[in-house]
Amino acid sequence: MNTYARLLLALALVGAGWLAAWEWQANSYEKKIADLSASHSLEREQIANANSRQLQQAISKQQAAEKSLADLDEKATKEKVDALAKNESLRELYNSSQTANDRLRADVTAGYNRLRIAGSCTANTSNLSQTSSASSLDNASAIELSSAAGQTVFDIRAGIIADQAALAAAQAYTRDMCLTGE
Repeated sequence: MNTYARLLLALALVGAGWLAAWEWQANSYEKKIADLSASHSLEREQIANANSRQLQQAISKQQAAEKSLADLDEKATKEKVDALAKNESLRELYNSSQTANDRLRADVTAGYNRLRIAGSCTANTSNLSQTSSASSLDNASAIELSSAAGQTVFDIRAGIIADQAALAAAQAYTRDMCLTGE
């Protein structure tokens, strides 16, 4: 073989080696790229699944919160309606008591009725003088009040009715607040 042929053969061998190395290196990089791509796809799938689970949990929490809020709203609305009904009932009771008291007062003022208080006086009480006890006071007889004193009694009665209504409303409010815990 001549030198020229050897040189060509050497160049051919070097070229063939270079091509073989190139192919081997390209296959190695393609494998790495394929592995990275597969790994990246797997990570993306895991992230998507995790996001999906978190989204489902967030939706479930939101739905539970909305249901809880609706339940609380329903409870508060019912309590408000009940309290308004009870308040109206107490108002009607107060108004009817006040109306009855006003009617009695008007009857006494007009002279249709008289205000009498049942009472008794004994002869040996320290509230009566000896001359009063000596006069004939009947035991367990009715004591008739003047119209001014009768009006005062009705004023006191009206105050008592108002105080009882206010007390009943305060007790109902306190009882409702203690039961509901608000």
